[in-house]
Amino acid sequence: MKQALPFQLSKDRSFFESLGDWMGDVLYDELPEKGFECRDEQIFMAYQIEKTLKERNVLFAEAGVGTGKTIAYLLPAIAYARYSGKPALIACADETLIEQLVKEAGDIFKLQNYLDIKIDVRLAKSRDQYLCLKRLEEAQKDDDNEYFLEEIEDQVPDFVYAHSSMQKIYPYGERSQFAGVSDEDWQKVNYHPTQQCMVCDLRNRCGQTIHRQHYRESTDLIICSHEFLMEHIWTKESRIREGQMPLLPEVSMAVLDEGHLLEFAAQKALTYEIQSETLIRLLEKVMVDGVREKTLNLMEVLQELHDKIFGLLRIGSNMEETDRMKVDKSFELMELCKQAIRVTDSLLEEFVFESELYTIPEYELRMVEEFLEQYTFSLRLFTEKGDGIEWLEIIDGYETLIIMPRLVTDILNEKLFTSKIPIVFSSATLSIEKDFTYIADSLGIEKFQSFSVASPFDYDEVMKIYTEEMEQQEKPYHVEKLLNNPMQTLILFKSKAAMASFRATIGDRSDIVFEGDRELSTIVKEFQNGEYSTLCSYHLWEGLDLPLEALTRVIIYDLPFPPVDPLFDAKRSFSNNPFEEVELPFMLLRLQQGIGRLIRTSSDYGEIHLLLNEEEALQESRFTGVLPTPISK
Repeated sequence: MKQALPFQLSKDRSFFESLGDWMGDVLYDELPEKGFECRDEQIFMAYQIEKTLKERNVLFAEAGVGTGKTIAYLLPAIAYARYSGKPALIACADETLIEQLVKEAGDIFKLQNYLDIKIDVRLAKSRDQYLCLKRLEEAQKDDDNEYFLEEIEDQVPDFVYAHSSMQKIYPYGERSQFAGVSDEDWQKVNYHPTQQCMVCDLRNRCGQTIHRQHYRESTDLIICSHEFLMEHIWTKESRIREGQMPLLPEVSMAVLDEGHLLEFAAQKALTYEIQSETLIRLLEKVMVDGVREKTLNLMEVLQELHDKIFGLLRIGSNMEETDRMKVDKSFELMELCKQAIRVTDSLLEEFVFESELYTIPEYELRMVEEFLEQYTFSLRLFTEKGDGIEWLEIIDGYETLIIMPRLVTDILNEKLFTSKIPIVFSSATLSIEKDFTYIADSLGIEKFQSFSVASPFDYDEVMKIYTEEMEQQEKPYHVEKLLNNPMQTLILFKSKAAMASFRATIGDRSDIVFEGDRELSTIVKEFQNGEYSTLCSYHLWEGLDLPLEALTRVIIYDLPFPPVDPLFDAKRSFSNNPFEEVELPFMLLRLQQGIGRLIRTSSDYGEIHLLLNEEEALQESRFTGVLPTPISK
């Protein structure tokens, strides 16, 4: 049901004129009366977005930390959603930042209270953020999993297994609901791409299905991650062809928060994965009594070939500082893959005959057929010569071959940026010295508007930045010395591997919490409430908003240069000067984001510590220009 506009329309003024008047009243008068600061930069941004809505363009809105970007885009987004009758979409950099937007005492919460309007905001999370009832059943059969299943089982609603038509059904089963479950254990029970939801007998009671129905009915805002938005875009046409609804409904506009990270999400959404254990496990499920001997033989041959392929992948891969391992596309490996494609094609033909015999349950057969079709498609991409990028990675505890296209600009331009809906990129860092052509070219955007406004904070008064030179192996011990001076501290690592190395050196401590121990938004809440004095993370370079005493020190453990891995190697190979065009811009962008975690309001204060090894210290002159205040001596 369409909601009323937060202001009155009149016959002599257009919607956009009335929107401008209302935003002026809110930003100049109503919010300052409630204790908000009146910020010229925020007001300027809000009116630039209003212009973009009117002209239906793409806008790069670069606004420094403390501008109040969220409120600047929420006001026009909510009004435009109600005017158009379609919700506005806000896409965050990743799943962890979604929770930050809707947390209690966040900007949406404040607007509801201070403006006395009910904002209908609903979350649309990626599919792996939901519990899969089928995988839960499998985990329950494994005695080793009992210790973490109790928390999940206790929170599965009664209606899931009850058969009464009078049961009240409500959304459940998202990752944040199971705060005490570690990331590793969650990956045993969450949605997995091999699951065949269309033929699942629990589909109508599935938390993911219920959530999807729930967020489709939003009248104001739908919030999702960049990755989920990209998955929606890539799968929209195929889902419609198959008689399914797209992952997201039609929207009036889109805000891409931390929009500088969209390219990586777009590439990831187009990836294809082949996991070492999945094919073996799925084929074993359909090796049941009554299956013809020819079909069984083909399955056994394919399992053997698959094992040999991953044996060669292991031999030809190498682990550096990253989770992504390069692969050696040897002649022997390519021949094995081509042989596996031929065997898989033959097996799919035999499954046509098996389906007529009804010896294999329909759900299992559909799951295996769908997987094998994707398997052969992925292997063909891997064996063909093109501009793809491949690597080996550990995902859900299993070795996984990843195949990713290098360029996504044409697809993005066709499917997103020519969609005729207004699109706003919002971030503190979108340009290189106020030049936006780099991000526009990398995303395939041909026509856009842009602006850049600085942060309103007096950083010289509230922030101290220290650079500290040492050997790399000394960094853990230096951190321990810093922590002897108790302050609420965020330690940012350039990768998961770097954080794991630090943890292995210092061991577990009661005052330190690490990303991955439990669900991340829960960890952030515990840290904000003072249950831990130190939070270690490799994800929270963007979006974390902890004001006042909740965060008074940020330690940058390493300069966040991109890792030596196949994805960035591809970027390096297509650049004339890899350091200047890939390495340095990425590091400077991420460094600014990390430093920006400290000062979020005019009352904040604190310290930044940059730990530099000998090689990193040589780059000091390259990053001092982007620091918000000079280095303290």
